[in-house]
Amino acid sequence: MSVVLENGRRQVDYWATVYKRTWKGSLVSSFLLPLLYLAAMGIGLGSFVDGNGSGALGGISYLQFIAPGLLASTALQIAVGESTYPVLGGIKWQKFYFSMIATPLRPADVMYGQLAFVAFRVLTTCVVFLLVIAVFGGLATPWGLLGLPVALLVGMAAAAPVCAVATRLDNDSGFAMIFRFGVIPAFLFSGAFFPVSQLPNWIEWLAYLSPLWHGVELSRDLSLNTVDPLTALGNLAYLAAWFGVGTWFAVRGLTRRLIS
Repeated sequence: MSVVLENGRRQVDYWATVYKRTWKGSLVSSFLLPLLYLAAMGIGLGSFVDGNGSGALGGISYLQFIAPGLLASTALQIAVGESTYPVLGGIKWQKFYFSMIATPLRPADVMYGQLAFVAFRVLTTCVVFLLVIAVFGGLATPWGLLGLPVALLVGMAAAAPVCAVATRLDNDSGFAMIFRFGVIPAFLFSGAFFPVSQLPNWIEWLAYLSPLWHGVELSRDLSLNTVDPLTALGNLAYLAAWFGVGTWFAVRGLTRRLIS
């Protein structure tokens, strides 16, 4: 137990130092851009949608409809951003992962520390975003505050498999594919802005495969207090499976890159 605590302390010291030196550079992507999305889509576009009546949305405003989805989408984008270039940089460019395993840290400890830092970034960003959503009236009920742990789980469900991919790349060209064919389609077709039932059938089923859709649905159900227990458990299990399997592959990939 003492070894585990000591390894954890080493990781906390490192990542705290990194964040103290780099947090200013993350202000725009972490806080400003999500707020602009909220203002443009929820308040700007929402005024036109609400002007035509809210019956199609079940009697809620458009802002209250999209706010839970934007929270989950923000978590995914932050998580992917922290799981691509930083991971490959630790292996190929700055090579700080090699310095870490020169200590008693194992590759698995290094990956757990990376994922813990991703969780910290997702959590801090989403806390601020959720407070802003609440101030603007984006939470239909107080249960919407439970969207925070859901957003964290969405972020980790995305971060772990992306870390696994990053440990297997030799250059950063593969990241463009992740953002172009992974993050952007997931963001647009996650049900955050409109029900995916309005999509063509073949695209609708693809949306259900995305962990983001499950996070958006669960966050929205919580905010509207319309949670079905079995459906919620299914969504949680799906997100947990992405995180668990992704973590296993990420640890395995990093171990091969650092030790082989």
